[in-house]
Amino acid sequence: MPQSLDCVLLHIIFSTKERHPYIDKTIAPDLYKYMSTTIRNLGCECPLIGGVADHIHLAVRLSRTIAIATLLDDVKANASKWIKSQSQVLAAFAWQRGYGVFSVGPTDQDKLLAYISSQEEHHKTRSFQDEYRAFLKKYGVAYDEKYVWD
Repeated sequence: MPQSLDCVLLHIIFSTKERHPYIDKTIAPDLYKYMSTTIRNLGCECPLIGGVADHIHLAVRLSRTIAIATLLDDVKANASKWIKSQSQVLAAFAWQRGYGVFSVGPTDQDKLLAYISSQEEHHKTRSFQDEYRAFLKKYGVAYDEKYVWD
């Protein structure tokens, strides 16, 4: 086959360090645009980013030329630098060290986008920790609770 083709859709989740509520409504839209641009510059597509003050969800169509860890290292590092430059209040900003990445079938993209779009409503009744545990269980990911929440 002379051409390499792919369709890898990911649901990526990560939080601010210690789930500090840094990402308020005044900074979120510009942060999401900045992150989307970074993702695009790395050769991937980002149909949607959403979240609440202490964590975000990304829908990403992964390029066949980049590893997930490389993508997230670059996105998180660049976004962190950008956030810190926005205000003295944000100078201590940091992301948690880890992240969750879950594969999503292309036929479920609309469900993923709807889920990401409804984060504010969703988190009126469910904590980030409960949400994240539910994803780990849904996808059969083994974990040790003491290492999940650094």
